[in-house]
Amino acid sequence: MAVEKHDVRVSQTPATIEITDSMTIPTVLRRIARENQDRVVIEKKSSINTWVPVTWREFYSEVRALARGLIALGVNQGDRVAIMCRTRYEYTVVDMALLSVGAMSISIYETDSTEQARWIIDDAHVRFAFAESEQIKAVLEPVQEAAPWFERTFVIDEGAIAQISALGSEDLDRELDRRIDAGRASDLMTIIYTSGTTGRPKGVQITHRNMLHLSINGPLDPDLAPVCQRGKRTLLVLPMSHVFARFFNLVALFAGNPIGYVPDTKSLVSDLQTFRPDYMILVPRVFEKLYNAADAQAGHGIALKTFRYFARVAIAYSRAMDTPEGPSAALRVQHQIGDKLVYHRIRTILGGHMTHAICGGAPLGERLGHFFRGIGLIVMEGWGLTETNGPATVNSPRRMRIGSVGPAFPGTMVTTDEDGEILVKGESVFSAYNNNEKATEESFTPDGFFRTGDLGYVDDDGFVWVTGRKKELIVTAGGKNVSPAVLEDRLRGHPLVSQVVVVGDQKPFIAALVTLDEEMLPQWLKNHGLPAMSVSDAATNPAVLASLERGVQRANQVVSRAESIRKFRVLTTDFTISNGYMSPSLKVKRAAVLKNFAGEIEKLYEGVSSPGQQN
Repeated sequence: MAVEKHDVRVSQTPATIEITDSMTIPTVLRRIARENQDRVVIEKKSSINTWVPVTWREFYSEVRALARGLIALGVNQGDRVAIMCRTRYEYTVVDMALLSVGAMSISIYETDSTEQARWIIDDAHVRFAFAESEQIKAVLEPVQEAAPWFERTFVIDEGAIAQISALGSEDLDRELDRRIDAGRASDLMTIIYTSGTTGRPKGVQITHRNMLHLSINGPLDPDLAPVCQRGKRTLLVLPMSHVFARFFNLVALFAGNPIGYVPDTKSLVSDLQTFRPDYMILVPRVFEKLYNAADAQAGHGIALKTFRYFARVAIAYSRAMDTPEGPSAALRVQHQIGDKLVYHRIRTILGGHMTHAICGGAPLGERLGHFFRGIGLIVMEGWGLTETNGPATVNSPRRMRIGSVGPAFPGTMVTTDEDGEILVKGESVFSAYNNNEKATEESFTPDGFFRTGDLGYVDDDGFVWVTGRKKELIVTAGGKNVSPAVLEDRLRGHPLVSQVVVVGDQKPFIAALVTLDEEMLPQWLKNHGLPAMSVSDAATNPAVLASLERGVQRANQVVSRAESIRKFRVLTTDFTISNGYMSPSLKVKRAAVLKNFAGEIEKLYEGVSSPGQQN
């Protein structure tokens, strides 16, 4: 729904239920566990790549046993306990046990360095930590030696859960339930640190009310309920240190969706085919890689032409679905043929059962959204930040406008200010940054809306459109304001491209730094009759550069000439988490790229002696 607020549109969706003061994650978890003891809640992956069902009785017994052990260990209400672990079953057990005893679970990405972990442990004043492995424990040891309040690290792979559980007895059940009953919706459940593409990450304080409001009201919303109705299966692949994963984990648990965990994305394809999920939450890069892989695997000649023809048919079919008359009879016939020749193969890669996917973290792009809907997978693009505790907006099967990020999430209001910055208010929005009153004050308007830093608008039907980041806005030497996101997203759709950073601030024209996808390169070279070569060689290969130039020209079609990419440079170094150019949530650290590749950027403008023309 879109309403007017001071001549500015507001997108607002009502919530189904209100979170009362006595509701917390542990109270809801306890009630659901008692009411559904024999239902399967999670499926654990075995060593032979099969999935072993875990009932609510088994899962909640493990949670309570660990909670009793934590009480015996001396973990107090309000203690901060870090978890540095990949997405796996044990993470959920530890997380739920900590919340049950009234402690806060503080997530640290398993890829973080000692210094990154030190900042979180110091800022949150962490007392204990759970590390997945001895290797991760080694990352934390220097911090423990320097921080007197940081007492001990427990290693999950070394049997920490069983060892701590053995410390507690059933006599502590009464104390455990007392702690669960004493909790309030306003209590802090966690502090999640922003992934920090610039500067030190800020600690976002999230309450039980914040998290419950989203995770309960989402599945109850009539437009979203069909996606995650009881019994639907889902896989979780996002890192549990990310707010979207924590939110989505609770959605599945509370909605009655058997959930499986994928700790290593390298096994994602095989896990999809063995677990066979009905829906998932994924980032755009997964969809980009899936499309590019299908394109590359089509080979060359007639097979490649066939795939690309029916890819266009899928896109056209999806777009026609949004028209009053719908797809024409001829288009329906073409679509049926495409399903037999192409589309069903892609759905098989996804397990054969998946009908819906929720996409967030970065823009998906209109072309990919239509392609996947055209082949039978509805991708519901949403948008949110750590500070909104997950999605602030989301498309749904019943209310969808591909290219937008959807209307406001249930219980949320979304609007914009006079500069086009997107503002959010609602029960899911955080209230403060940890130990940072100044940043908290600067992040809210006088009437209580959170300033997201994203630019966009709300249309007449209440759909929100994100056009870029306020801090990433490029102003050329000619005074043209350019949002890099639309060009970057479009160019990343090229099968050879891994990452793109558009540049041009105070420069005479827009240019781009491009990195190559090392995984896709061999197949692309083979398809084009070219010999195998390294990324370094490919970066200067005329055929590769010509293909990238065509990709740039396609990207430029969506912007004006003044905003178009005039030149690009291929880097031989990709942007990754390990080399510090990407955050753990897979966002490019633009500031680091601009600083460390300043020389490469300057080469793009060599020989340009004047501001140039911008039209």
